[in-house]
Amino acid sequence: MRLKIAVLAGDGIGPEVTNEATHILKAVAELGGHDFTFVPLLIGGIAITEAGTPLPTATLDATLECDAALLGAVGDNKFNALSPDKRPEAGLLQIRQALGGFANLRPSIAYKALSASSPLLPEVTENVNILFVRELLGGLYFGEPRWWNKESDEAINTMRYTKAEVVRVARVAFELAAKRRGKVTSVDKANVLEVSQLWRATVTEVAKDYPSVTLEHQLVDSMAMHLMNIPRNFDVVLTENLFGDILSDEAGVITGSLGMLPSATLGGTVNLYEPVHGSAPDIAGTGKANPLGAILTAAMILRHSAGLEADAKAVEVAVHKVLDAGYRTSDIARGSAQTVSTQEMGKLVHQALTESIDRRQAMHAV
Repeated sequence: MRLKIAVLAGDGIGPEVTNEATHILKAVAELGGHDFTFVPLLIGGIAITEAGTPLPTATLDATLECDAALLGAVGDNKFNALSPDKRPEAGLLQIRQALGGFANLRPSIAYKALSASSPLLPEVTENVNILFVRELLGGLYFGEPRWWNKESDEAINTMRYTKAEVVRVARVAFELAAKRRGKVTSVDKANVLEVSQLWRATVTEVAKDYPSVTLEHQLVDSMAMHLMNIPRNFDVVLTENLFGDILSDEAGVITGSLGMLPSATLGGTVNLYEPVHGSAPDIAGTGKANPLGAILTAAMILRHSAGLEADAKAVEVAVHKVLDAGYRTSDIARGSAQTVSTQEMGKLVHQALTESIDRRQAMHAV
């Protein structure tokens, strides 16, 4: 397998966690005889500092020539005085739009070893495995018109979707649900929003093509409550851009930390992969960042761009083993757990992964 990966480390803890993720990918390539090439590129605040824009043309052009893109995080408070279209976050929105990926996959898994890291009771989170499918190119984040008139103290954003946009992301959700536990929960606000009424009607229509998958609808406010009370009731959660952003971040409570959440954006010219957490500039350079979200994001690269399912599972199993052994970064450390640094956690996963792949290869040789 040959894979060319754009590495957009970005700001804050982005370079630290991305470094650990690329080490894991390099280990998979070496152990499996694959050819992975990594192309470091600028985005976000570091790109503003060095190139004057949050998404340099050179970055976008080079990314479009790659097979996948791994992004760390963007954002730095020192750029808050800039207009929204000039800030680091604008680079993220721009590259998402340019790459064309419309389906953002965000797994939220309750690790038994981290049950004490969640404020929810263990009996609530036990065996939870939710996959959020978030539409990524529509809604309030991209709708027009949008403006802020500071003279009149008035601002406007536009929530907008077409039927075609809803159909394509809904099909992704139903296809994935058919391979999992066969249930899609579509989240909207159809009791008050016309956009959500279009969303609900369209998803209901798409569901007819997937008779083996059960469809239910939830209003976003009730869904926010149910995620904390009965998360085991959900398999694939399908929703629009803003609601998906909020709900999938909320699901970090189930896992124990936003630092545990990976994501993949599919459907465009180049798949874009990024952990859910932000740039966390307050802990950048301290070794406190949790790299597991980025490492699990690397597993999604292996699964969705490289087609290496066994290797993706090996990475995920390695993460499980390290957590089961009691190792934690500071965001998930509780009680007698052994707290390790960002780099130490990466090395532990690397070791567990190497042992796992070596055993698998030995079994195949026999």
